[in-house]
Amino acid sequence: MSLLQKIADIEAEMARTQKNKATSGHLGVLKAKLAKLKRELVLGGKGGGGGGKPGEGFDVTKAGDARVGLIGFPSVGKSTLLTKLTGTKSEAAAYEFTTLTCIPGTFKYKGCQIQLLDLPGIIEGAKDGKGRGRQVIGVGRTCDLILIVLDAGKPMTHKRLIEKELEGFGIRLNKKPPNISFKKKDKGGISMSKLVPQTHLNLKTVTEICKVNRISNAEIVLREDATDDDLIDVIEGNRVYIPCIYVLNKIDTITIEELDLLSQVPHYVPIAAGPEWNFDTLLDKVWTYLDMIRIYTKPKGQIPDYDSPVVIPRGKSTVEQFCLRIHKALVANFKYAWVWGTSVKHNPQKVGIDHVLADEDVVQIVKKI
Repeated sequence: MSLLQKIADIEAEMARTQKNKATSGHLGVLKAKLAKLKRELVLGGKGGGGGGKPGEGFDVTKAGDARVGLIGFPSVGKSTLLTKLTGTKSEAAAYEFTTLTCIPGTFKYKGCQIQLLDLPGIIEGAKDGKGRGRQVIGVGRTCDLILIVLDAGKPMTHKRLIEKELEGFGIRLNKKPPNISFKKKDKGGISMSKLVPQTHLNLKTVTEICKVNRISNAEIVLREDATDDDLIDVIEGNRVYIPCIYVLNKIDTITIEELDLLSQVPHYVPIAAGPEWNFDTLLDKVWTYLDMIRIYTKPKGQIPDYDSPVVIPRGKSTVEQFCLRIHKALVANFKYAWVWGTSVKHNPQKVGIDHVLADEDVVQIVKKI
């Protein structure tokens, strides 16, 4: 029996099983088995299906300060959006599957160089290797932000279908990693500590999920009210958590009433790529979701360089990360830094390598003699 058939059988059994307290353990085991089979499929197990030659048309070198991927069904306007934003020519036409490879382009916003990837349209079943889905979603895993492009004139069920394909490939959209500690041991069986009350998991379910993954000894600490899906994600360890914006394209083809109804979708931006409607809002939201900060360098005795900021993620905004972004040798020769900006009480202020920088700070590095 192929992997795809095994996956289909488990999904069918899950659909038949009623969801209640009595069956929660059984469903947890089925989900763990499903995750294990999907992992084998992603890694190229037997029966994984096609998807083209590995890397064909998809070996795009990461460039700029951030990578943003355009994902959607065929003929929703991804190529037009790429061309309008970056000036890169991507084949666009009124028929489906115009784009067959990954087309990269770059644009600059608030001093940040952003790489935009126009990925081929995915189809239902992409996570199982249909079409070129495995390559498309594989590139999506490397992005800092995903833009799911939807056609305003087509059913919003397309949104859920794309989410399902991405989730099947281990991509979690607009979510944070579960606050669960998982550590394998040499002996002692499965132990579970609950720091908050649990409404979904118990020791029996946790043990069964571990058993499916051939884990006999482990220490698990639950720091939130976790679900079986959360635990499976932590055990699998290959999930990526990526922010996502839903770009509702072709709003020039619908009525104001329909647009008001669609505005209830969270994380969405309405645009019309052809006439370039609402691009300012889209770019501002892209910048917000990327959550980057700009740091300006100041050579000794000179004015700061405001034209070419060093762009780093807000969550990794120490002076050390700033130095590494420029050159790793700066860390080895670092003595201290002078900082001007909102992250310090005095301007300038002498700081160490662990100091956390804020957006639009000015930094001058002093190296060891």
